[in-house]
Amino acid sequence: MLDALTVALSATALALAAWCGHAAYRNQPTKDWHFIGMAVVTVLALAQLTAGIVQLARGERADQGSVIFIAYLIGAFAAVPAAGLLSLSERTRWGSVTVAAGAVVLAVLEVRLYDIWKA
Repeated sequence: MLDALTVALSATALALAAWCGHAAYRNQPTKDWHFIGMAVVTVLALAQLTAGIVQLARGERADQGSVIFIAYLIGAFAAVPAAGLLSLSERTRWGSVTVAAGAVVLAVLEVRLYDIWKA
């Protein structure tokens, strides 16, 4: 895996979590700016998914197995978009909490992906 991409994705996910958590603290739903932030995080997750699949296709192997690595890659890619879709159905502060939680989940998945690849 690309360590710089993993760190960048974790940092942007945690920044999104803090931003949406602050919106929830201020009793605000997710707004258009939050969705732009989710799009940035999703593009980075797509880049990581692509890089991971390319590395596996080149013959590199994850230390803990390719199947679990691909499953975590797909889960990391889907975490923030799924939270964003859920926040659309909940147009209160809890929509912002949902996105913040999804971003924290993504950051945790990044740590696990690093462990799976480097173990």
